[in-house]
Amino acid sequence: MADKKQSGRKNGADGEPTIIKKYANRRLYNTATSSYVTLDYLAEMVKTGEDFVVYDAKSGEDITHSVLTQIIFEEESKGQNLLPIQFLRQLIKFYGDSLQSFVPSYLEMSMDAFSNNQDDMREKMQGSFSATPGYAMFEESVRQNMAMYQQAMNMFSPMADTGAKEGSKPSSSKAATSDQTDIDMLKAQLAALQSQLDKLEK
Repeated sequence: MADKKQSGRKNGADGEPTIIKKYANRRLYNTATSSYVTLDYLAEMVKTGEDFVVYDAKSGEDITHSVLTQIIFEEESKGQNLLPIQFLRQLIKFYGDSLQSFVPSYLEMSMDAFSNNQDDMREKMQGSFSATPGYAMFEESVRQNMAMYQQAMNMFSPMADTGAKEGSKPSSSKAATSDQTDIDMLKAQLAALQSQLDKLEK
């Protein structure tokens, strides 16, 4: 497909992302600097806000997603564990789930909210001398994310109720019941998280 083919064009002044080519020997080539680079180099590009896309040098396929995932794997293997085990378990459970398509947008929304507050959070943490610097700020961020998640979940409830009313066929009724069960389980998890936050406040 045309939108997934590499153009071979170097990064220009118009703000276009840098093009990285990945060869069969797993070497990464930066077309903007005409030099081979490493995953660590790409990680630094991400941290400094420099945009890039990675294409398979042979097929021209956009493989940016897999390369970024590999960078995360490499960082995690170094002991810099940003992804808790429980989070990874819950994430895996959503693969193939009826709500799978909703998860990426929620995670992106949560990270955007966290990133937008990071400067303020750093100031709070640097100016605090308590045993848990910046905790209140972090807790508020968690509460905001939970509120957004709950609001999104509420969007699914009317759909499930409508399906239950209109579904005269047994198969439709079972599907609606299954979806409602998934939603109820998610709401129960949210309630448990809320309970944990309340206990931490005390």
